[in-house]
Amino acid sequence: MIEYVKSVAAQLKLRPQDVSAVLELLGEGATIPFIARYRKDKTGALDEVQIQSIQDEANLQKEFADRKTFIEKTINEQGKMTDALQAKINAATTIAELEDLYLPYKPKRKTKAQTAREHGLEPLALLILDQGNIDLAKVAAPYLNEHVKTIDEALQGSRDIIAELVNENAELRSGMRRLFEKTATVQATVLPEKEQEGIKYKDYFNFTEPISKIPSHRLLAIMRGFMEGVLRMAISPTEEEALALAERAFVKSNNEAGEQVKKAVKESWRRLLLPSLESEFRMALKLKADEEAINVFSENLRQLLLSSPLGSKRILALDPGYRTGCKTVCLDEQGALLKTSLIYIHEPNRLFDAERTIRGLVETYNLQSVAIGDGTAGRETEQFIKKMNLGLPVFMVNEDGASIYSASAIAREEFPDEDITVRGAVSIGRRLMDPLAELVKIDPKSIGVGQYQHDVNQVRLKDKLDQTVISCVNTVGVNLNTASKHLLSYVSGIGPSIAENIITYRNETGRFTSRKQLLKVPRLGTKAFEQCAGFLRIKDGENPLDASAVHPEAYTVVAGMAADIGADIQSLIGNGELVNKLDLKKYITPAIGEHTLRDIINELKKPGLDPRSEVQQFEFAGIYSIEDVIPGMIVPGMVTNITRFGAFVDIGVKQDGLVHVSEITHRYITDPGEVLKLNQKVMVKVTEVDIPRKRIALSIKQTEEPPAARKQQPGPPKPKQFNKPAPKEEAKPLSMNEALNLLKGKFGK
Repeated sequence: MIEYVKSVAAQLKLRPQDVSAVLELLGEGATIPFIARYRKDKTGALDEVQIQSIQDEANLQKEFADRKTFIEKTINEQGKMTDALQAKINAATTIAELEDLYLPYKPKRKTKAQTAREHGLEPLALLILDQGNIDLAKVAAPYLNEHVKTIDEALQGSRDIIAELVNENAELRSGMRRLFEKTATVQATVLPEKEQEGIKYKDYFNFTEPISKIPSHRLLAIMRGFMEGVLRMAISPTEEEALALAERAFVKSNNEAGEQVKKAVKESWRRLLLPSLESEFRMALKLKADEEAINVFSENLRQLLLSSPLGSKRILALDPGYRTGCKTVCLDEQGALLKTSLIYIHEPNRLFDAERTIRGLVETYNLQSVAIGDGTAGRETEQFIKKMNLGLPVFMVNEDGASIYSASAIAREEFPDEDITVRGAVSIGRRLMDPLAELVKIDPKSIGVGQYQHDVNQVRLKDKLDQTVISCVNTVGVNLNTASKHLLSYVSGIGPSIAENIITYRNETGRFTSRKQLLKVPRLGTKAFEQCAGFLRIKDGENPLDASAVHPEAYTVVAGMAADIGADIQSLIGNGELVNKLDLKKYITPAIGEHTLRDIINELKKPGLDPRSEVQQFEFAGIYSIEDVIPGMIVPGMVTNITRFGAFVDIGVKQDGLVHVSEITHRYITDPGEVLKLNQKVMVKVTEVDIPRKRIALSIKQTEEPPAARKQQPGPPKPKQFNKPAPKEEAKPLSMNEALNLLKGKFGK
């Protein structure tokens, strides 16, 4: 990949030396989290997003080069390569341009034009295309034969040949592509007699929007309706504009031959150009919409995985239920199952037994917190627990995907002797303790924080979500002595098989006391150790640095620092006063530069700091069903999902309410993620309740005064009712050009 350094750097506007360093490290088998965290001095401190972009762009460059080589080889083998054609191929910067140049030479199934050529009509077609003042009947007569029996058939065959030439003209296709980009619209109409069946697509029964403006969620909705056989979908500019463009390129004379060419151009547009370009743009628009939806899903997943953990507490976890009762489990500080029970809180004659059971469990196992699944009967269970006044904090836990985990092979392996309901309750409790460690066991698509996740490219979605999980796991770090193999498998350089070996080694020899012991794990060699060691933590180990993010390769540097100020390493860790006495310039070497040293200093000040904030209790208003929700009421809520069209907020009833993007803030935004974060606590005003359709419309901005009104009021500013999130870094939405180029590859000079 090194040969693409200059072009990748130019495309991404990065320094060539940084791009070169990244590609070299990737070529050596380094992972993106490792490069971003421990090779900043080599890469100029590029972050994970930039490193991933370099890898993706280099792959696209290689695909382009491979395709160009194949096309040149194929045309040369046909003996049709010319200096002019080679120059055009060399000048091409996108796969689309290459494919347009290759189209006339590309093997294809039998076409009308090929049939006409076989019938000897090509000379007549070229004569007509020349558009001289000719007598059509007279010049066509010599071409009549057993296959072409009339003048009209001869002219039709000639038009078929001309139509194919028009379609295969690279300059015209490029111009048509630009016309699509500027003026094409997406059109949707309902198919006959599908109105009732497809009522949920009512907004698209007679719909038109420019492709340059249509948002991803609308396009994906139309495509879903199209795939379900409810909607008819089309993408095109106006035929008048398209024909005018093609006629300017091919119609040169106002005579009989010119009229034949004009007809051929129209046939080419309707039969060849339009279907081809419409298909290309449908795929490009789908890719653009997919990328945007996948980026939304990825960012939501990142926020969910990095949700605040409660930490090592003894948990009482309940999986609520009506008829089947509430499955109750007790977990120790490491999440190990201590006890299971079943209580019934919805039957009056069993309430006393339920309360006695809960109090007994809390006392026997010295429980410290309560976790309750937020699904069916969740709020009623919360109400029951709070009325007992146990003196314990009570948390409602999002249980999306818990049932998927309960029935999974992972859950069966962890709890082979427990039923599904017990496994679900354990998952709820563990999610409260450490959301990241528990959620990595579940397919991210089952967590329910995306938009149209089942409509997007599933391979691309999986790759992106896997990248997100890997990034989150390595950002937080993993306790080597308590982590499951599923969590370990996402650590840089490990993977499922080595994770299995680590667990086996831990079970056979006991807890790890040093990172160096990892080298004794089967198949975990020096390269894997280099990649993973800094992300694995050992608390109370032989070396205090093993509990930090300082990489073992820098231990000698830290030892030198401690010696220089007359302290030991243990005294240095967490002592900001001592650390501030260090002169970083003294420790710079060819292998360790200023970026790495600053990371070491920050880690010494706050070793092993979890980047996640502590979980906070949240209280819903006293409403429990949609029937209790009244327009105009202002209630607290929690953001559960963010999409491009708005945010879903849990206000304590079974149905989440929707805050449309226009109702989030007083200023104009196009992305709710600019203002909101997953699990953010907000105040919302109920604007509409549709009980039959189980829909609740909410507003955040109507609970706040407009900025102008606030400026006019004297006195101290009004306290905010919810915290604004820190700015996030996310992938930039694709333009139409970028989508086309991603579809077929883009490579700028």
